[in-house]
Amino acid sequence: MTGFTKEIRTGEESGICFITLNRPEVHNAFNDEMIAALTEEFLALENDDSVRVVILTGAGKSFCAGADLNWMKKMKDYSMDENIADSKKLAGLFHAINNLSKPVIGRVNGAALGGGVGLVACCDFVIASESAKFGLTEVNLGLVPAVISPFVMAKIGESNARHLFLTGERFDGKRALEIGLIHKVSLDRYYDADIVSMAKELIKVAPNAQRVAKKLIFGVKERLGNDEETMNYTCEVIAKQRISDEGQEGMTALLEKRKPNWK
Repeated sequence: MTGFTKEIRTGEESGICFITLNRPEVHNAFNDEMIAALTEEFLALENDDSVRVVILTGAGKSFCAGADLNWMKKMKDYSMDENIADSKKLAGLFHAINNLSKPVIGRVNGAALGGGVGLVACCDFVIASESAKFGLTEVNLGLVPAVISPFVMAKIGESNARHLFLTGERFDGKRALEIGLIHKVSLDRYYDADIVSMAKELIKVAPNAQRVAKKLIFGVKERLGNDEETMNYTCEVIAKQRISDEGQEGMTALLEKRKPNWK
């Protein structure tokens, strides 16, 4: 595969899929080939029934340093139309990760800079190592974090975006936790165990309900400001889930004081 490796665990960790950015010599920076391959992979994961949870991480000391320098050399001479087309491909990758109906865990094992922060923002749950560093560093290059901005701002909000987009400063895991970019900083000696433990927790729940719950978050966000539309949407979602096979099994199991069939 181009720029990453894939491993689907078996046994006690069955259903866990590791996607590892694998260009450690350039700190897992992405280029056009890696973007295309990763996009295709995440779109394919949607229909892979052997995968329940995806863990996205990086090989070596870094998570992802953003754009590859050689790729930037090429885009430097692109026309306006070529730049737009190129940016849409990158946006397609972030949308593929963000919209995957299955949970995506970000295992931020080191530096996440520029577009690497965009990858972090697209993950549902993020655990950073003690050594992880972050930075929306585009302004230092005369650029802006445009393509990743919707995903990053959804996590950190406008106030933090105003600060970090405009300064380009780097920050540690503690700060990333405070602003909502990540969910946990794990001590190195517990790091891998914490990652797998979270994945196992996500696998325990009803799989279709989990997918509907993730879609629900986006659906409510789209309808903010329209109370009637939001009410109609949320009532329809819960009504469909109650009469679904999972909903019926879950409620029956509760009443019969037994575990539902997905456990």
